[in-house]
Amino acid sequence: MKGEIGAKLRDGETKQNAAKIDAETFIVSTNRQGEGKKEEVRVNTEVKIFQNQREAEVVEATTVLAKKKAGWSQTARLAEVEAEKAVAIREAELQMEVEKKKAFVETAKLKAELLTKATVEYDIKVQEANSELYKRQKEAEAALFESQKKAEAQRANADAELYARQQAANSELYAKQKEAEGVATIGKAQAIYLGSILKELNHNYPALRDYLMINNGIYQEIANTNAQAVQGMQPKISIWSGSNSTESNGGEGGSGLKDVAGLYRMLPPLLETVHEQTGMQPPAWLATLPDHK
Repeated sequence: MKGEIGAKLRDGETKQNAAKIDAETFIVSTNRQGEGKKEEVRVNTEVKIFQNQREAEVVEATTVLAKKKAGWSQTARLAEVEAEKAVAIREAELQMEVEKKKAFVETAKLKAELLTKATVEYDIKVQEANSELYKRQKEAEAALFESQKKAEAQRANADAELYARQQAANSELYAKQKEAEGVATIGKAQAIYLGSILKELNHNYPALRDYLMINNGIYQEIANTNAQAVQGMQPKISIWSGSNSTESNGGEGGSGLKDVAGLYRMLPPLLETVHEQTGMQPPAWLATLPDHK
């Protein structure tokens, strides 16, 4: 019994080991096959890539060759065209040179003809201009001589007129000087006269002022002006006489004081008349009229 079990155990272990070995072998075989396929695919890929690269290089080389052929053809054609155009340009340049030579010859000929004609005309015009210039110079010299003579005559007239004006001015200045001397003499005389009156009035300046106003007719002018203002108003008429002013008064201090005294005698009735006719009172410094009721 134990022998059978042991045999079965060994047989089972053998089968298990065999199965295990088969599995491992299958795995290893499969791995080997996968690696082989991978290597095959890699090799095929590299071969394909190499083939594509070679084909691209061939295409590129073919394209470059075609471009070079086209460039060579274009260069050859351009060379032919340039050669043709160069020939045409050279022909045109030569034709232009010929035309220039012809034009130069024609121009030189025309210039010679025109220059000869212009020279003749210029000589004629120069002669005419010289003749006209000489004529104008003579006319200008004659006009200048006449102007100089007129200027000399005007200068002489101006000198004579200036001398006459100077003489008239000197005469007028002399007359003004004499007139000024006369005015100065009159002023001095008036100053002496006023000084003597002021001395007779014992240097009473208000009395001197009154005397001058009366003597110069200031009050009479005031009375006339006021009378004209009230003309047609039937004013009162006062008649007075200054006969007493002519009486001899030896005690009043000489002839100058006598005249002043006479004027003062005439003053009251004059001021009263002015007051009656115009209603104006005399200034307080001069006199005071009595009240009329």
